[in-house]
Amino acid sequence: MVRKPPMEDVGDRDLAVGPPKRSAAGIPGVAAGLAAGLREMGVRRTALTLARVNQVDGFDCPGCAWPEPAPRGDSHASSRRGHAEFCENGAKAVADEATLRRITREFFATHAIADLAQRSGYWLGQQGRLTEPMVRRAGGTHYEPIGWDEAFALIADHLRRINPNEAIFYTSGRTSNEAAFLWQLLARAYGTNNLPDCSNMCHESSGVALSETIGIGKGSVTLDDIHAAKLLVVVGQNPGTNHPRMLTALERAKRDGAVIVAVNPLPEAGLIRFKNPQTVRGVLGTGTPLADHYLQIRVGGDMALFQAIGSLLVAWDAVDRSFVDSLTEGYAEYAAAVSKLDWSAVERATGLPREEIETVARLFAESSATVVCWAMGLTQQRESVATIQEIVNVQLLRGMIGKRGAGLCPVRGHSNVQGDRTMGIYERPPAWAPKLGEVFGFTVPMEPGYATVDAIRAMRDGRAHVFLGLGGNFAAATPDTAVTEAALQRCRLTVHIATKLNRSHVLPGTESLILPCLGRTEVDRQASGEQFVTVEDSMSVVHASRGRLEPASPELLSEVSIVARLGRALLGDTLPWAQFEADYRTIRARIAEIVPGFADFEARVSQPGGFVLPHPPRDSRSFATPSGRARFTVHPLTVIDVPPGRLLLQSIRSHDQYNTTIYGLDDRYRGVRGGRRVVFVNPDDLAALGIADGSMVDLVSEWTDGVRRAEGFRVVAYPTAKGCAATYFPEANVLVPLDSVAAGSRTPTSKQIIVRLEPAG
Repeated sequence: MVRKPPMEDVGDRDLAVGPPKRSAAGIPGVAAGLAAGLREMGVRRTALTLARVNQVDGFDCPGCAWPEPAPRGDSHASSRRGHAEFCENGAKAVADEATLRRITREFFATHAIADLAQRSGYWLGQQGRLTEPMVRRAGGTHYEPIGWDEAFALIADHLRRINPNEAIFYTSGRTSNEAAFLWQLLARAYGTNNLPDCSNMCHESSGVALSETIGIGKGSVTLDDIHAAKLLVVVGQNPGTNHPRMLTALERAKRDGAVIVAVNPLPEAGLIRFKNPQTVRGVLGTGTPLADHYLQIRVGGDMALFQAIGSLLVAWDAVDRSFVDSLTEGYAEYAAAVSKLDWSAVERATGLPREEIETVARLFAESSATVVCWAMGLTQQRESVATIQEIVNVQLLRGMIGKRGAGLCPVRGHSNVQGDRTMGIYERPPAWAPKLGEVFGFTVPMEPGYATVDAIRAMRDGRAHVFLGLGGNFAAATPDTAVTEAALQRCRLTVHIATKLNRSHVLPGTESLILPCLGRTEVDRQASGEQFVTVEDSMSVVHASRGRLEPASPELLSEVSIVARLGRALLGDTLPWAQFEADYRTIRARIAEIVPGFADFEARVSQPGGFVLPHPPRDSRSFATPSGRARFTVHPLTVIDVPPGRLLLQSIRSHDQYNTTIYGLDDRYRGVRGGRRVVFVNPDDLAALGIADGSMVDLVSEWTDGVRRAEGFRVVAYPTAKGCAATYFPEANVLVPLDSVAAGSRTPTSKQIIVRLEPAG
């Protein structure tokens, strides 16, 4: 039976802590996923909906971007799609969107905005699906209903009264290719490149690092490469929680003889042992041990680790000279630099003994096919770009690009975050911007716009007055929480296109709109009939997504409809907005005409499983760098010095959340139940600091512009790396100032926060 939304916001009242788990998935994972579905959708709806997740005739999971295996019947693929192609957290994501709970106008009449602002993000999300457009008028205390036409007219009126560069067009990674293409078209036809998106806060560092070294900002592997790898190195990533279907691929590779190395400050259950719920061994047996080697690295020590591995490979002459000499540049300078490596600095930075690093370096030297995977553990440090380029250096030394079972694998988060960038969601005009202007008959602005951090500054300083968010939860996803929230509230107008209520909605500008949209799970009917949208996964596969459920409300519009109608209200019929809304094939035809790699888009994406976008380094060992060669890079070794009495804190996700969406208050794998305000600290550090396990503390970060404080966290003695600590995102965002960003990518440094622990209160 579907439960009613909670009336009480219990917070951490029922917080309990037990020992962490030593395995992931299995029967508990199945039970948790099904329980979420039954709680939100009921029995029949759960069965029908989950059967469509990630299937050829179904919808793409609104969670992570891990790719699906080839469709059943494809005899050329190394693995084929199963009937249950989803994980525990995918089931939670689907249940969260397909819930039968509803928010109506009566809810907003009952709850003043000031009341809602005191509620937790979890409580807000649990109230259900939004059902009609709502407006907060200037001076109003509540949201109230508004018609769609009036809402679009209100937005257009605000936008006409400002300079285009005073508007912010933000995008979430769940947005489809079609909606993203129209969103950037709208912004650029209006006259701005202010197109920040969630990439700015996650894999921007990967895109910058890879573009500079291999000529394309995307990973170079396919799912078949993961299966065929002889050595898999998983760095700064917790797939058991954030990309659980990746565990199936790792298990497949392990079964075929691959060696797996995990590099992480925290031991994660998913990389210790995987109990595959679709196998007898996973359900009834002990499962599969995954990581053969676990390097418990100090937070921020990854650059030093890969410099050390590169240094050893050069010293041992374990270099693919044919590849290096014919396809790369900068090797001599790189080899000279790593030959002078300071091993004492490496050991201080990593917290690892040289012998342990040498053991893993030998694995690189002996492997004929190596894949290195990473996620936000690497991308949110001060030297993230340099760190990822050190991984590239090691892979170039061994010739591990453009060969089967080898390559670079940044594992993306949201299901279409990579596709949004491909569609032009970027604060800089893409290379195909002139073609965009030619096809649609306007001059594309060429001045770079605002990425996320700069957009917050612009709103804070009164240089941006209108914020429009196509999905996402901007207030909860961004750093320097108090500054960001005040910046949003300083806007003249804030607009949020969303399926459910979140923190950003209760921080309104002078006027504010909430525009409810269809979810991935729902049927999208337009004038020409039922529509499908497309997405691009983490490995550059573009495929279709078709919702099957009836919409949560007859008042909902699709994201494409909302963008098209706003475009018509703002810019008139100078562009074919009505055609785009009526038939998404017309959007894909323009994408095919403008965006490289999408020729014959409609026919190719209509094939089961879609198609793979070109990737020159992977496909032909060609590199779109100025010299036409892959680039070795040289970076000074950075050691993060932590003052006495302080710890190096990283933010992480719990097992009951996906990005800013909180599905529940448990982190089963880490032994936490009924709450989120915990900080994980090594027992030896607690003893040295004189802090008892279970005590309550405030987290205080110290910066040149003052201190920032996150209050009321329970200390959990946990086997993390010494000198390091961890706590959940977004609760830790308040500790990261806008000015603390990664060099080169401007990603907030949420994995590099020096803190002290003070008794709470």
